Amino acid sequence: MPYITMERRVELANGAAVSTPGELNFALTAQCIDYLLFKGLSYQAINDVVGALEGAKLEFYRRIAVPYESKKIGLNGDVYPAQAVEQ
Repeated sequence: MPYITMERRVELANGAAVSTPGELNFALTAQCIDYLLFKGLSYQAINDVVGALEGAKLEFYRRIAVPYESKKIGLNGDVYPAQAVEQ
């Protein structure tokens, strides 16, 4: 957990744009903590948070990372030999 300054925490809480990886981590963590405080600490609430984070991660990878990597393969060539990726 990156420990950003208290001043920056307040700015983010008041709607400032996230501008560093540490701030992104902090903002995501803060949202998860808010959810737990709202729902109460329980296995279900923890599972809700973990599931939401995992789902968001997978969807981000599918929608953003895969097309980006595919474009880069087209531009720079594949690192995997064709016989390794063909079924």
